[in-house]
Amino acid sequence: MAMAFSATGLAQRIPYTRSPLLHCIRKARVRSSVTIESVAESGILCKEEDKDCISFALRRKEIKQSDSSLPQWKALSCEDLGIDSSMISKPTRLVLNGLRKQGYEVYLVGGCVRDLILKRIPKDFDVITSAQLKEVRRIFSQCLVVGKRFPICHVNVLGTIVEVSSFSTSRSRNGFNNYINKPSNLSEPDYIRWENCSQRDFTINSLMYDPYKKVVYDYLGAMEDIRKSKVRTVKPANLSFTEDCARILRGVRLAARLEFRFSKDIALSIKELSCSVLKLDKGRLLMEMNYMLAFGSAEASLRLLWRFGLLEILLPIQASYFVSQGFRRRDARSNMLLILFSNLDKFVAPNRPCHSSLWIALLAFHKALVDQPQDPVVVAAFSLAIHSGGSLYEAVEIAQNISQPHVSFHEIVESNHKESDYSLVEQVIDLADSVNSVLWKMTNSQYVSRAMIKYPQAPWSDLVFISQSLSISVCKIFDCVRRGNETGSVPKRSRRINHDSLAMGNLSEVRHVFARIVFDTVYPRNQNGQFNNVEPNER
Repeated sequence: MAMAFSATGLAQRIPYTRSPLLHCIRKARVRSSVTIESVAESGILCKEEDKDCISFALRRKEIKQSDSSLPQWKALSCEDLGIDSSMISKPTRLVLNGLRKQGYEVYLVGGCVRDLILKRIPKDFDVITSAQLKEVRRIFSQCLVVGKRFPICHVNVLGTIVEVSSFSTSRSRNGFNNYINKPSNLSEPDYIRWENCSQRDFTINSLMYDPYKKVVYDYLGAMEDIRKSKVRTVKPANLSFTEDCARILRGVRLAARLEFRFSKDIALSIKELSCSVLKLDKGRLLMEMNYMLAFGSAEASLRLLWRFGLLEILLPIQASYFVSQGFRRRDARSNMLLILFSNLDKFVAPNRPCHSSLWIALLAFHKALVDQPQDPVVVAAFSLAIHSGGSLYEAVEIAQNISQPHVSFHEIVESNHKESDYSLVEQVIDLADSVNSVLWKMTNSQYVSRAMIKYPQAPWSDLVFISQSLSISVCKIFDCVRRGNETGSVPKRSRRINHDSLAMGNLSEVRHVFARIVFDTVYPRNQNGQFNNVEPNER
């Protein structure tokens, strides 16, 4: 099937007349004085109570008020936090041991420490060491220094890349944080650790874990923020986001994944500085969006992007859908787009992500339904055909016999009469063509710029961060519908997902998961977890 990059039906294009950044940017409120929350409260966390993997009980120590020598920072026992070295991935342990044997100090730092405390599987493990990068290269044969501005080591162990940074490099590149008060009673090692932690973006990313002393260091009140389920910047939020606007998107990702709330200054600063993300390189934007949508927190990410005015900048087409549905900023209701991504979240995780082509395919598929609502049988046959790699008539036959009730959406309209198999085949092919046409629109800045034209109160954006090459890869997912069974294509009979293949963008695996998400959205599972008249090996 030739890719349908047709411009049919497009509104008249408008010339590019203004800069979206200049049009959108709002003046940030810079406070004349900054108050830093006190982290003087002393205590340690007891072991996690398994309640949504977030709730903690804070066990407080009795402290004499007259004892002024107590530090404001905390050295927490890993035993009390429920952290065990077995929770660290094997490649990371090998890197830690290799540096330790050479006499260097080594720590895990950042989000991985937070995730271990929360009993979550970290996306990756970041190591920081007292060794210089050249010494890290000397210890590990498969090691590459990457990054000119902020160099780090990529150590290849057992086919996994472990990132290793150096205290010396970190200190020279970041300088001193004037907005953080130095805690009292810091020894030289503590000062070095505190200095590094104070350069982090968010407090909950500032924890440092020594797996040999079995201690977690908290210099910035991170444990208290975890206990309160709060995302808080190390520096004042408006200054932090002005310094690096990518932190806005990282903050959304953290809040979505952990189900945390923003501190008040973060919430205000995101709304005021949201359009500054347009300054980011398109490759960086794609990476940040992929982190939000491909790692198990896509639905929550979309809700937060909409709530804080980022969706109309990053994904104007989807923002216009939310507005058309009367979807309020804090709306707890759902819609078909959110349910599609909620079903995606069921199949992926931080350590088992999907390829970006999958969530882009879901965006395009949904937009095609918004433009032209479809009969549920057509959608079922479409998903089954993609799953089978192009067995269109077989897919139509199965879809015609589905007795499972479908979910009611604005995008799904049931016809009053039974279509012939031939008519259904034509409608399924038309739907595939419509999805490919939407993919073209999503990569056309002039079309994107008109997405929110009915809503002039929203920021104007013509941002396109999906490359043409990636769009072509997404089109291949749907090519089989018109072309039929592809040479060498073997339909997947097992429901088991090969997560390595999915992360690499293997076409068969992406089709398999896409089809399951679409089918599950329109025809939810019954109480037994199965679908009436649809056997697992037929899906």
